[in-house]
Amino acid sequence: MAVHKRTLTNRAVAALRVERDTVFWDRDLPGFGIRVYPSGGKVYIAQAREPDRTVRRVTVGRHDVLHADRARRRAALIIARIRAGEDPVPLPLAARHNGGPTVADLAERYLEEHAAVRLKPRTQRRVRGMLDNHILPALGRLPLEAVERRDIVEFHRKLSDRPVTANKCVKLLSHMYRLGAGWGLAPEGFNPCRSVEKYPERTRERFLTDAEFARLGRVLDEAVDSGSLPLAAATAIRLLMLTGCRKSEILTLRWTEVDLDAGELHLRDSKTGPRAVQLPPTAVRLLEALPRKKGCPWVFPGNDRDGRYSGSGLDHAWRTVRAAAGLEDVRLHDLRHSFASRALALGETLPVIGKLLGHSDIETTARYAHLAQDSIHGTAERIAVSIAAHIL
Repeated sequence: MAVHKRTLTNRAVAALRVERDTVFWDRDLPGFGIRVYPSGGKVYIAQAREPDRTVRRVTVGRHDVLHADRARRRAALIIARIRAGEDPVPLPLAARHNGGPTVADLAERYLEEHAAVRLKPRTQRRVRGMLDNHILPALGRLPLEAVERRDIVEFHRKLSDRPVTANKCVKLLSHMYRLGAGWGLAPEGFNPCRSVEKYPERTRERFLTDAEFARLGRVLDEAVDSGSLPLAAATAIRLLMLTGCRKSEILTLRWTEVDLDAGELHLRDSKTGPRAVQLPPTAVRLLEALPRKKGCPWVFPGNDRDGRYSGSGLDHAWRTVRAAAGLEDVRLHDLRHSFASRALALGETLPVIGKLLGHSDIETTARYAHLAQDSIHGTAERIAVSIAAHIL
């Protein structure tokens, strides 16, 4: 078998291409090599003989994570340990006992310099919950460079009964490592969360039909007329249906953000930052008919501690309404999904719908892509029928 030797610099390794699995050995450090795969993957390895002459080979790290010079230093330590008959613990594992910034240190910096500045209070609470309940108990004491991909895989596996939580924790930790590199806490390009396979997540999609929209409208009218539902709650629910807004965007709406003449809402602090929401004429009429509470800035005043209509209050109102309408499986957030579904049925594109919904990136809107395909099929069928009337 041919032995491939060359000086393994970062540039030389990056240029390597193979048609079958091949190991290239370093000219300068015997036992230090790089295994290159046809897929483009490249993994540094270290190999040496133990005192009993048994050859032992150890994975050092991936080229896309580890610089060649650092891999060489780590390999030299591994080779020396193998020759001495010791456990060939890679450098990051040995670093577990050598101090340095820990995952807990990075979490503290993340909360102070990123979360407190860039994230909304509700998101901050969610992030802190993931850190306190999952990440820090499992990994908090480890030095950042001591954490390996297998540690993250094991951490992810232990949360397999909560796949969404598991995926979100790994995503958060990965983001922390990227920021940590910029802060000088973690090596540049070192991220043990990279390539950890996510658990599949079941997406719950429920879209109202024409008949269900009509039934819901009737129930809202009857509930307001009978006095069993406050006008504010009914109007908030109707606005969710007519605008595709988030519940938080409607409940935190101020009159200063409402421009009835232009038919727009100018939200100052939505989930994705300031944005404009178009108000159809029906929504304008709903807001015009809504009484204003003197001295109260909120469009939907209530008994919440800051004077707003509370989210729990609207949730309770919705449960009453949906039960009366026979829509027990419909969540309040499904009204937003139904808005997107109807837009696609009318031929709107995903980028336009993302703009209407206030999505910050197209990936979020892409969850409706399969509905877009249904719309395309329907459009193609109507076009073909129109042409066939003339040619068949």
